[in-house]
Amino acid sequence: MKVKILYVIFLIGMVSSCKSSKVDTKDLLPEGTFTKGIEGPAVDSKGNLYAVNYQEEGTIGIVYENGQSEVFVRLQGESIGNGIRFDSKGDMYIADYVGHNVLKVENGTREAMVWAHQKDMSQPNDLAISPNGTIYLSDPNWEEGTGRLWMVDASKKIILLEDNMGTTNGIEVSPDGKQLYVNESVQRKVWRYDIDVDGGISNKSLFMSFDDFGMDGMRCDLAGNLYITRYDKGSIAILSPAKKIIKEIQLKGKKPSNITFGGQNGKTCFVTMADRGCFETFEAIHPGAF
Repeated sequence: MKVKILYVIFLIGMVSSCKSSKVDTKDLLPEGTFTKGIEGPAVDSKGNLYAVNYQEEGTIGIVYENGQSEVFVRLQGESIGNGIRFDSKGDMYIADYVGHNVLKVENGTREAMVWAHQKDMSQPNDLAISPNGTIYLSDPNWEEGTGRLWMVDASKKIILLEDNMGTTNGIEVSPDGKQLYVNESVQRKVWRYDIDVDGGISNKSLFMSFDDFGMDGMRCDLAGNLYITRYDKGSIAILSPAKKIIKEIQLKGKKPSNITFGGQNGKTCFVTMADRGCFETFEAIHPGAF
């Protein structure tokens, strides 16, 4: 009987340790350096950190390794960026949710040009790039609680992959380029697809479903673990490829909008905080995938 009680206590301890983990996160930059629209964090090959809406809407800010920050790009017209990713050449791609574009800033320049355009999109929100350069876009319609999933092929054409989804938001490709993850914020579901040879998707399956709070951006580490921002809960849930919650990192703010990896060893997580207008950082389990 005593052995059974001790075993139950052990199991409870294991479950609770996987559910929540108190980590001392650090702030990067003073609160309000970015607007509450801070999103799309991405790190280039030199270790510079980027995010949208630096001091004002329609900008992309850069944070150098020494902590200094400034406007990197001012987007043209009414364009406002959301997700940001870099390809293997160091070119930057931005989801422009107002202009219905994917914008591109070539490596070594500071000018954003339209890379692909699709007028029928509701609001291109976040994007992911596979190892072969294929771009995937989430496209939520917040008013109707629906969403779509798009792909940008080699000819720069934006192709609809799936319609009539929930509010598609965070999106990520697995490190081996074989699987695509997409979450639906309002419905609190994360879906996983196989990526076909031509870049299309198949074999959709439910990866995770949460009972409370929303989700926003997601990124994978090199081991394939998925880091999910839990919007309004103020945490980062880390899930293994086997659908197990490894741990949950509690943040200071309540509205993490997205996450990326950087730092000297690639293990520093930079989380954009919509309620604070800055980044919170913590150390990851493994380095980031890209």
